[in-house]
Amino acid sequence: MLKDLLKKIKLNESTISMILGALVIIVIGGLIFNYFRGVRKPAEQIIPPITEELKLVEEEGKLYPENLPITHKVAKGESLWAIAEKYYGSGYNWVDIAKENGLKNPNVLLVDQELTIPRTAVKKPAVTASVFGETITGDKYTVTKGDHLWGIAVRAYGDGYRSTEIAKANNIVNPNIIHPGNVLIIPR
Repeated sequence: MLKDLLKKIKLNESTISMILGALVIIVIGGLIFNYFRGVRKPAEQIIPPITEELKLVEEEGKLYPENLPITHKVAKGESLWAIAEKYYGSGYNWVDIAKENGLKNPNVLLVDQELTIPRTAVKKPAVTASVFGETITGDKYTVTKGDHLWGIAVRAYGDGYRSTEIAKANNIVNPNIIHPGNVLIIPR
């Protein structure tokens, strides 16, 4: 039946193969063009950089950020953790922001949503350096058997999440691998 149709419209198999081949080449060419057109575009900056330095004041033995309360307009890609780090220097204060604004789901923020950043004490992790050993005060540390970057960061800064700073300062590709005797720079 297909042969009869092709005879009727006077197309043979080689002509049809050539037409289909040309279509495939056009489609692939279009895909390649679109790929390379987007390669040189600069990456979109999602979170705006922090422009002012965080200033903390001590009141009744606790640290409070200056200039709070304030209103913050949510930018694309921001999270409560990142916003808390910006205003308190600690992501742990995201709970205070969520509570102040009555957020039912703190994982859902809308672009241009206005949040009140409350005046509250800076929260730090409850883990103390003594759990991991003596406090590190210097700007260099020699790794001993059993050490890991998280514990070193807790001992040096009181915050294990800052282990990424130590890894970056020492060009450590795999932060899970450090060896006794390594001398690490502790950024201050």
